[in-house]
Amino acid sequence: MGKEVLYGVVPGILIFLLFLGVNITPFLLFGAVLGGIFFLMARQGNMAALSARGKSSRHAVPKSTITFADIGGQERAKKELKEALDFLIHKEKIEQYGIRPIKGVLLTGPPGTGKTLMAKAAANYTDSAFVAASGSQFIEMYVGVGAQRIRDLFKEVRTLAEKNGQDSGIIFIDEIDVIGGKREGQQQREYDQTLNQLLTEMDGITTSDKPRILVIAATNRKDMLDSALLRPGRFDRHITVDLPDKTAREQILTIHTAKKPLAADVSLEQIAQETFGFSGAQLESVANEAAIYAMRENAPAIARRHFSQAVDKVMMGEKVDREASADEKRRVAMHELGHAIASEWVRPGSVSQVTLSPRGQALGYVRQNPMEDRYLYTREALEKQIMVCLAGAVAEEIYYGGRSTGSKNDFEQALGMAQEIVQSGMSRLGIVNMKLVDRHQVHEEVNRLLEELLEKTREVLKRHDAVFQAGVGILLEQEVLHGHTFRELLTTNKHANELAV
Repeated sequence: MGKEVLYGVVPGILIFLLFLGVNITPFLLFGAVLGGIFFLMARQGNMAALSARGKSSRHAVPKSTITFADIGGQERAKKELKEALDFLIHKEKIEQYGIRPIKGVLLTGPPGTGKTLMAKAAANYTDSAFVAASGSQFIEMYVGVGAQRIRDLFKEVRTLAEKNGQDSGIIFIDEIDVIGGKREGQQQREYDQTLNQLLTEMDGITTSDKPRILVIAATNRKDMLDSALLRPGRFDRHITVDLPDKTAREQILTIHTAKKPLAADVSLEQIAQETFGFSGAQLESVANEAAIYAMRENAPAIARRHFSQAVDKVMMGEKVDREASADEKRRVAMHELGHAIASEWVRPGSVSQVTLSPRGQALGYVRQNPMEDRYLYTREALEKQIMVCLAGAVAEEIYYGGRSTGSKNDFEQALGMAQEIVQSGMSRLGIVNMKLVDRHQVHEEVNRLLEELLEKTREVLKRHDAVFQAGVGILLEQEVLHGHTFRELLTTNKHANELAV
């Protein structure tokens, strides 16, 4: 109400003075100065409010119930982290050996692999005060706010540990690449001040500190971090939390299905084998989505088909309402059967199912069952996988005389693997430096590889016309062709070809 009165009275007084012939210029100057003072005071108040909001956004995390036993797989990463945590627990022993305490642990790896879970388990393992923050919380438009928040974070964990009577505290900073990026003269001053303050605080951690502080940080982009953060004496340990292997995937599925009713036909080992490349978060989603599918049907237990649907959803997305024409459906069926035939030819038993129902951006897809986890590839293995990628387009050429836009993603994958053959020194060019070799020469070699494999794939598919015809009929009628049924078609076709010969 006071502001409204002020806004109404002041202009009225000025107009009255002007009517009397009084020079109002000094009054206007005085008002401008007074307004500037009020503006600066308001801005300082806003900065204080921002700082206060920053403090309230960082809070002590309640005592974690998560233990390392609750994290499936990652045995090597857990062992390394536990060793670093033991320095917080066994203070006398590290002093006996003259060991400098580890100040920081950097957890790196793809999203969803359990980096945050490991930090929470670390706090429980050491009975430490635990304070968590995200890198984005330290960034504001006002210079100095981020640095102040770093100071407050270290102060907060010390205060919390003293309050709870704990001997140690853990600070967890997620997305540390936001504030710890490489300084190349292009960053804002705010980023530099925040990073410098973090380095200063970590340098101040000593053996005699009470409570002892350990900084755990997580990032998906270690290559983006400044070298000052990564040197010994700051983040001493770099622990890779990688995608789980088959054994670890089975452990993760066991943990996430422990309280779920599973049908007798469910094999977690089989599901683990089919989910190569899945992160822990994706596997948790598979278990959850399978339970949702079972609930939709009001089924007494989660069956194998529910897990199959869940894997498809996590991998490809939910089913969509797009309805393709009859001609498009037939073309997609031929395309996917081409992939499936090539996959079975190069890796018998690899096809789990062929599906004609649209999911995400795909009108159909083949779900393959990796026979084993692979991390190294020979030229032969890459060429076989390229053939699988090319087989969809080749099937369209055989039965429709040309290709469609549905092969775009297949070609991108095939090109990537062909380039990998060249870059790895497995082509006719030999061992090459990609920065020095002529690009046209590389392009020609990649094209030569792809043309040879296209022709080889064409020869394979032409021998399976009966499989195409029978498989298309099943897909158009049922939309799904299961792996065992598909292999029966291949066996029948093989016997027919042998009799013809």
